[in-house]
Amino acid sequence: MTYPDYISIYERACERKGGEALLEALLPASPRNAQLAALGSDRYLAEFTRKIFQSGFVWRVVDNKWANFEEIFWNFDIERLLMMPDEMLERKAKDPAIIRNFNKVKTIPQNALMIDDVERREDRAFGEFIADWPEEDVIGLWLYLKKKGSRLGGNTGPYALRSIGFDTFLLTSDVEGFLRNNGIVDSGIGSLRALNATQSFFNELRAQSGRSLSELSRIVSLSYGQNRGQ
Repeated sequence: MTYPDYISIYERACERKGGEALLEALLPASPRNAQLAALGSDRYLAEFTRKIFQSGFVWRVVDNKWANFEEIFWNFDIERLLMMPDEMLERKAKDPAIIRNFNKVKTIPQNALMIDDVERREDRAFGEFIADWPEEDVIGLWLYLKKKGSRLGGNTGPYALRSIGFDTFLLTSDVEGFLRNNGIVDSGIGSLRALNATQSFFNELRAQSGRSLSELSRIVSLSYGQNRGQ
């Protein structure tokens, strides 16, 4: 199919946000894929956990308690968490210093196991595994985290990846609205069909513009939907 071209999308976003300079100021920082390989596995687990707790909750509350999460869960030390008995996990889940949601707390050892499994199978650090993921197939990484991890489906995994510095687009409401309005997506947004169509669209925009997926995602969102100052 013929996709909307980058120039028209960019010009529309500039028009809506008051000019090129103002639009550029709203774009996210450049992705840090080159630094991903050196990032410790504990930091991946920490960010996965933070985004799991932020999902459906007030982000500020999670952030305010985050130092307590780090302390109670040993700075997300993978090896130590995998040795933790179930009884200790249950006690930690009841600690008032954190957000007491046992279903979400359970994801910590579960995702620690996912990370450990990757490192054992790949014989390399989890960060290297993430850094080497093909940039033209970010949805493949989304689906991997959803299948192998715990509560990393939907937008949780992608938001965690973006926070860590991985270059990915995001399926915000405005991005989804743009995709549907332009006939790029005509099924459930989480379906494989929709994800493949979205990936192809953003790959084409990147080829036209040379910009990162993170920047393109924001430009698309600012060209459509509610004209918010974001």
